[in-house]
Formats: sequence, structure tokens, C-alpha cells
Amino acid sequence: MWMTGADAIIYALKEEGIKAVFGLPGGGVLPLYDALYQSELLHILMRHEQGAVHAADGYARATGDVGVCLATSGPGATNLVTGLATAHLDSIPLVAITGNVPRSVSGTDAFQEADIFSITQAVTKHNYRVQTAGALLRALRHGFHIARTGRPGPVLIDVPKDILTEKHDYAYPNTLDLPGYHPESIELDDLPRAAGALLTARRPVFYVGGGVKDPVAIQILQRLAETYGIPVTTTLMGLGSFPPDHPLFLGMPGMHGTYCANMALSNTDCLVAVGTRFDDRVTGKTAAFARDAFVIHLDIDAAEMGKIRVPDVSLTVDARRGLEKLATTMGNDAATKNAPRGHLTSAWIRQLSQWRSDHSPTFNTGDSGLLPQQVIQTLDQLADDERIIVTGVGQHQMWAAQHCRVRHPRRFLTSGGLGTMGFGLPAAIGAQVAYPDHQVIGIDGDGSLQMTLQELASVAQYALPIKLIVINNAAYGMVRQWQQLFFDQRFSHSQLPATPDFVQLAQSYGIPGFRIETADHVASILEEALAQDGPVLVDCQVKHDEGVFPMVPPGASLSEMWEEEPKC
Repeated sequence: MWMTGADAIIYALKEEGIKAVFGLPGGGVLPLYDALYQSELLHILMRHEQGAVHAADGYARATGDVGVCLATSGPGATNLVTGLATAHLDSIPLVAITGNVPRSVSGTDAFQEADIFSITQAVTKHNYRVQTAGALLRALRHGFHIARTGRPGPVLIDVPKDILTEKHDYAYPNTLDLPGYHPESIELDDLPRAAGALLTARRPVFYVGGGVKDPVAIQILQRLAETYGIPVTTTLMGLGSFPPDHPLFLGMPGMHGTYCANMALSNTDCLVAVGTRFDDRVTGKTAAFARDAFVIHLDIDAAEMGKIRVPDVSLTVDARRGLEKLATTMGNDAATKNAPRGHLTSAWIRQLSQWRSDHSPTFNTGDSGLLPQQVIQTLDQLADDERIIVTGVGQHQMWAAQHCRVRHPRRFLTSGGLGTMGFGLPAAIGAQVAYPDHQVIGIDGDGSLQMTLQELASVAQYALPIKLIVINNAAYGMVRQWQQLFFDQRFSHSQLPATPDFVQLAQSYGIPGFRIETADHVASILEEALAQDGPVLVDCQVKHDEGVFPMVPPGASLSEMWEEEPKC
């Protein structure tokens, strides 16, 4: 069947099971948009290419499937870079398709020409510069496979405009030809040693990251924890992989983690890291992290083994198969057949329970002004159990992680590794498109929101029922907090006195707006906002100088965390 390259892309997207794409038209992709015009494929028109890639990212995080975005050449393509880097660091499967200038003028600095292939090599899992019509379908077939297999990640496919108009015989490849790509490499030689160490440990901890999202893996994790009395802490990216109200759950570890989780990681004698990469925001001072522990690292990416913390045992495998094998090996161990397991860890569990009881996170509700923690706790209580929380980046992100109970995987979406301000609103769009009947709640800060604020137009255009809660402290709050603590209160350009009236701004897009200024009205206004059928923005005018605590100061170990703001 003969067709243009543009039509071939549309057909290929259908073959890959893609139901929605996010993007903006432009000269370099006009043939592709002309093909979209005649297609049934859902296209969501965004207002900036960064919004398009974040929306595709949000779609992918919520579904686990590949997110797709489209952009034109030159500035359209370069505007994708931040979103690609965001997805790359958080292992999110994306395919970005960009148009470029025709081959006849490539390399001449033609209008809106940019070497996006070279520009994005450092922020993608793989990328392609399509040079022939015959290579287009092969790049698409391979690109989607690479994006979704092994450790997921973003792939960029750059297509010259003349290839989009050139006709050729459509034959989507049935086979893959990737001799250098081995995403299913498994190394389990040390599995008996890992099982033995875990069975004899007295202070074991599961340290679980964003690589544990598979429902079966989560079930096995919970069964292992309960069978052998092993407490669990989950990173920011791993929230939802263990029940938040489970007695063995320690909360989130790291810079703004719980006292209990951080002390557990500081005192454990056997650490099982699953689907996580020992990020500096979790470990604090690396040399002091789990200093006396036998470390077992189970991860799909062999490149992560020993990159930050050298493990005693490396298990290169995906979380589901790795946990299955670990559970089987532990169950077959003779020691577990002859003696109950609970006596080894009972003292450890009592110690953790005591830490949890004595050091539960608190905030001073007697202070003047509306506290962001009150807003988020109330929101958590009023929202649907199946809600999807999407955040921007900043103080509000940490408050949301601390005070929202995340009961399921893929229900707390946030930019972890890159910490991309502006991620929240467009990612919420992607999540809402993926699940139109789910309650999607965006929690954002006034600073973060203003980086992609124009995407309110897309929310309005498609009547997406996103509930956007703005934690408004008229500042880049996390920057301000660091300036207060570590720069002698020199608040250099972190205040935002010209913050817009978000209620009026939302209303200008045809979106209802609410404002909360006092604690007395938090519950009633949030309840009214959540009951709306369509999109809503709630501007929460919170206390300007409220900080995020607990906090591990820079260069300190987890055991040196501050539970409250230090007194000067």
C-alpha cells in the first residue's frame, strides 16, 4: 500500500496502540498535521512544545504506556529538550516525533533548521535522524520498542519534511533488528547469597523506588515484607508501591523524608534496594548512608550497579521477576522451614514503631496565616480514593508527598530526578486525557505554575475536569527556604510580588476560580471545588515563610536531619 511518510506515521502510531498524541503544528510538520486532520487519532493541541512533552510524559506515567508528542523543526524541537531530560531521568517511555527542513537544504542553516538529533543525544535513551523514506518505519518500530522495554526512556525521531511528503510502500516491520540492544539481560548468580543475608538480618529494610509499579511485583513485595517482618520505605518516585497505612510502611526517606525512614536507613544491617538508583536526595551524605548494611541492589539497569553505592550483591533484573526469584529462594531456604522468622526482627520493628510514634511529622496549626499542610491534608481527606495527584516542583511537591496518602502505583505523578518546575499542569492534562473519568488533582506552586501557565487554554479547550490547587506563597518557596537557612536570609530574587490574580486568570479562560485565605474555609471551598463537573482552579493564599520539614541539610547524613526549622 503506497502512502506518504506522514500517513505512514499515523498508521504506525495505530499499530503501536497509540490512542492520543500531544503537540503543536508548524512548517516542518505540516504534512503530518494534514494527515492528522483526516485521522481518528486523538490529538491534544498544547500551547507550547514543553507543555506537549510534559503532557505526553504525564500520559505515560499514568498508564505505563508510551506517551507521544509532536513538534516542528527549530524552536519547536528545541522546546522539547527540558521535557525529554525530565523523562530520561525518571525512566518514562516517550516517543517525540519532530519535523525538520528538507534534505536538499539540510546543513545550510535553512529557516528553522536545528540539529535536534545531536542536541538531544544526552537527554534521550536513543534517537534517530531519518535519512530515507525506507528508514522511517524502521525507526518508528525500533523507537517504540526501545522506549518501552528494559529501563524505559524517551526516544526522539527526527524526520525531514520531504520524507513526510514522499510516497513509498507501507510495510510496518514485524521483526526487530537491534543486535546491540539487550534490555532483558538478567544476572541472578548471587541470588542465594542475597536470600541468605536477608534471612539472617536483624534490621532489614526494603528501599523501593520508581521501578516498582507492576501490580504483581507490588503484591510480592508486600508478601515478603509481611512474611519476614521487613519494613518498607518508598522514594518520591516509588510512592504507591506499598500501602501508606500498613504497619510496616516507614514513609518516604531522604531530604524531606520521615524520621522513621531515615533512621531505619541509617541503622539497617541489610538493605534491599529495588528499582531505585541511590539518588543524592535520598542518601544524604553517601558515605554515611546505610553504613553498616549488607546491600542488595535489584534493578533492571546494570549501569546503576555500583554507580553511587557499591552493593554486596547485584541482581540485574526487572522488579517483578527479581522479587519472584528472591521470594522463591527465601522460601526454599532450610532455615525458614525450621524456625519462625519473626523473632529476628521483632526488636527492630518495636524500635521503628517507637521512632514513628515519637517523631511523627507535625506543623504548628496555631500560627497565623493559612498553612499549606492544612490545605493538602484536607484535600487528601476529601478527594476520591482513586484520584491521580500531579505536582509541579518546589515546596508544594514535598508537602504533597508528605501529606497525601498514595494507595496505588501511577497515582502520584511528579518530576523527580530533574525537578522540573512547570511539569505539573501539562502532566495533569496528559493524565486526564489518559483517564477521562478519574479525578485528576494538580497541586502546584505559584512559581512552578507560571512556567507553563498557558496550558490552561488547553484545559479549557478540551473541558478537562482537572482540579488545580495552587499553593500560593508569592515566592519561589524552596529557593527562599534555602536562602533563609543557608544564605543569612538574603532573599535574592526569590520573591514574586507581581504574582497574578489566579482566580481572575482562570475565569478569563472560562474556568471557575476559588480563593482560600483562612483555615476556616479550607474544607468548604475544597469540597465545593471538587464537586464541580469541569475544570477548577483554587488559589490558596498560604503563609509566605512556611518551610518544608523535616529536612536533611546539605552535606549531612540522614541521621542528622532537622525535624523543625532550627532556631537562630
